[in-house]
Amino acid sequence: MIKSAELENSAYDFEAKMPLRHAVPLGLQHVFAMFVGNLTPLLIITSACGIAGGEFADLQVSLLQNAMFVAGIVTLVQLYGLGPVGGKVPIIMGTSSGFLGVFNSVAATMGGGVTAYGAMMGASILGGLFESVLGVFLKPLRKLFPPVVTGTVVLSIGLSLISVGVNSFGGGNAAKDFGSVENLLLALFVLVVILFFKHWTKGFLSSSSILVGIVAGYLAAIVMGFVLPTTGVTAEGVEFTKAWVLNWHKVAEASWFAIPKLVPVKIVFDLRAILPVIIMFIVTAVETVGDISGVMEGGMSREPSDKELSGGIICDGLGSSFAALFGVLPNTSFSQNVGLVSMTKVVNRFALATGGIFLILCGLVPKLGALVSIMPQSVLGGAAVMMFSSIVVSGIQLITREPLTPRSLSIVSVALGLGYGIGANNGILAHAPQMLSLVFGGSGIVPAALVAILLNLAIPKDENG
Repeated sequence: MIKSAELENSAYDFEAKMPLRHAVPLGLQHVFAMFVGNLTPLLIITSACGIAGGEFADLQVSLLQNAMFVAGIVTLVQLYGLGPVGGKVPIIMGTSSGFLGVFNSVAATMGGGVTAYGAMMGASILGGLFESVLGVFLKPLRKLFPPVVTGTVVLSIGLSLISVGVNSFGGGNAAKDFGSVENLLLALFVLVVILFFKHWTKGFLSSSSILVGIVAGYLAAIVMGFVLPTTGVTAEGVEFTKAWVLNWHKVAEASWFAIPKLVPVKIVFDLRAILPVIIMFIVTAVETVGDISGVMEGGMSREPSDKELSGGIICDGLGSSFAALFGVLPNTSFSQNVGLVSMTKVVNRFALATGGIFLILCGLVPKLGALVSIMPQSVLGGAAVMMFSSIVVSGIQLITREPLTPRSLSIVSVALGLGYGIGANNGILAHAPQMLSLVFGGSGIVPAALVAILLNLAIPKDENG
């Protein structure tokens, strides 16, 4: 049996060797943290294109399967590198939700259908290649991303995710029983379990606190199903299944083995999709810089090197092009997992790689994926609130690595106040040009990043800050 001290040392060392029996649970934490977020964008966009259910039911299932498979492959490349591709940083890759606004607009412009979805894939192939070129030439662009800028981006990422975590805490806002006592108590129970194992245990249990909390949440939901009513009635008199109920039928119906389909949708190249998507890939590159900076600061207490950032962005771009070949939306660094690393400090590459391998298995063995997909949102929310808040802390740590000056305070305050404020309240852009609302609306990350970059270039440096 490995000693606790040895476990702690290996868990907190990126390249250290770790026994499989310890690596698997630590990797599974990351899968649980990002699983729902990895699949949700596909569900939203296929619905927007009108290819969800009915005659397209098999296509949608195939795309969801591919999303897990691709996320696992791209994660392994990011962790271990393939030539210049991959930053060799403790990052988990998955389907980006940052493109939802752009893709929804493309679907509306092109009238939806398989053709519109194919156009998104074509644009993603070109956009991913464009982002990878940005990664190659990142070194001369590095001056655009000092700690005050990357810290502001990381901070805005954390702030944007907190509301997502709280939404899950209540059971998911799509749930008929959102904010019910059962959902809140289940989420609170998970949070308490995580805190207990994080701070009142040592070694393996402490490092695996997120997984322990989620497993405890599953068990609690099972017990609740025996002692509490599993259905409710809306104000309109419609009966519904409560959000915390585990859907075991989904697991039973899932197949044991399936091979991911290459090019499940005909790829189309259409300028109506290409132009806005390429703009979003520039933004994604900035967000990836923020994620890598956040994970290195939060997990390894240092800034990333030029090589790490460059490799990470190249992987981000080429990974997105690779994903499009499987009919999957662009892949990018997952901020949820940045929060997990920041909280647990577990950066062991092999541990994270087991999570990537599990995702590949989920793509090959749909039953495994189904088991993770039935996780109640409130169980995820109990873990997410803490994880996402830790991203905010990582952003603050990045900003304060250097003494705060009037200059840096101005950059941070204006970027968050104006940039993040506009992005988080996109109604203010209702009368702006469509391209502007596509890029800036829906997320405070993009405008905050751009405002921070512009102010860093515009405000002169002097001995007084």
